[in-house]
Amino acid sequence: MFNFIAIVFGAVLGAVSIAVVLSVVLAGIIFGGLLGSVIGFTSGVVSAIVISSVLIYFVAFMVIVELRTRGDRYFSRPLEERRKMREMIARNAAYIRPVFDFIAKYYRFKSIPVFLYQGVSGPFGMSSKKSYAATVAYEPQANDVFVATQMKCGTTWMQQVVFEILFKGEGDLSDDGYRHMYAVSPWIETDPTSSVPFNKAPLLGENKIRLIKTHMPAQLIQQNDAAKYIYVTRHPVSCFASVIDFVHMLAGPLSPTRQNLLEWYCSEEMFWQRWPDHVEGWWRRSQDHDNVLFVHFEEMKKDLGAVVDRVATLLEVTLTAEERLKVVEKSGFSYMSENEEHFEMFSPNVFSVSEKEGRFMKSGALERFNDATEYEKKRINEMCQQCLAEASYPIDKFYPDVVEGINAKKAAPAT
Repeated sequence: MFNFIAIVFGAVLGAVSIAVVLSVVLAGIIFGGLLGSVIGFTSGVVSAIVISSVLIYFVAFMVIVELRTRGDRYFSRPLEERRKMREMIARNAAYIRPVFDFIAKYYRFKSIPVFLYQGVSGPFGMSSKKSYAATVAYEPQANDVFVATQMKCGTTWMQQVVFEILFKGEGDLSDDGYRHMYAVSPWIETDPTSSVPFNKAPLLGENKIRLIKTHMPAQLIQQNDAAKYIYVTRHPVSCFASVIDFVHMLAGPLSPTRQNLLEWYCSEEMFWQRWPDHVEGWWRRSQDHDNVLFVHFEEMKKDLGAVVDRVATLLEVTLTAEERLKVVEKSGFSYMSENEEHFEMFSPNVFSVSEKEGRFMKSGALERFNDATEYEKKRINEMCQQCLAEASYPIDKFYPDVVEGINAKKAAPAT
């Protein structure tokens, strides 16, 4: 998505620069006489050549990165090739990033570019109304396992848990195996831009399982009682804190301000729905269907083994004690952080490779909500209180700090 945005910015900047050069040339011709005209024309031509050359390089590089990383063209490469591609992008980012730093002094996004499909927001450039429509139309099969989340709530973590369970702790993402999680697991609503294309996804384990990632709300994913669905959520303020880091890594200096990101997060333009609406939809689905498992990120942090047991039961996979230990070890934050090159959630761009803390797996902290300001916590809690006041999801059980306002109102005597 952000490679595409960078290309657009480059084209716009080029058009503006060339227009300025032509204006200078024209002014020299009109007001400068013969000598002024010659000097103005020569200066204008030289400037136009320099600017055009720079912009051709700029746009051509961004197009090349987009083409080489689209779909699984990056994720399916051997590790050394992926490293070389990151190094190539980083070398060029040293020249391109300052352009965006300069632009950011005068312009930053006020919100993230989105489109709407059936009232649900989507990331412009990464997915489309067409890809959303295809997702809605897809009829899940008996060998499909969906890992569904709102963004930054533990998606890749749960994908790894499922992957390792299917291979009983022997899952292989090396060059001799599947190479990368996103060469294994299709991201259905972005197909074919951000992962292995759906029709190329490998079938995993003894039961030939298709492991599908989605951030779609429950109403846009069809229910099939023969398929399997795992939903993971996380404290809404922790989710916000992680979203902030993620957007900054992908959009760099063009990222909206923190205040604008807060308003976006709490609005109906938030990708794939606001947190409370997203959670409520999947909670209801889990209450109505035995093949939908609802998991909290915090449970995974506190007792990953217990979550592994629940997921294995859902998948109907029996693990020995030794296999279970391997699954837990290879699904732990330490292992995944040490092997992050197999779990990047997006292919690299000029912003992600040039950020000081450009890591997708930044901390995995249990209490990321402490990284938010008191105002941000209050704003998000109020949004959740308003949306979940009459909802079935028992937020007071899982995140009591979010609903203190609701509980206080319920306890207050009538007047």
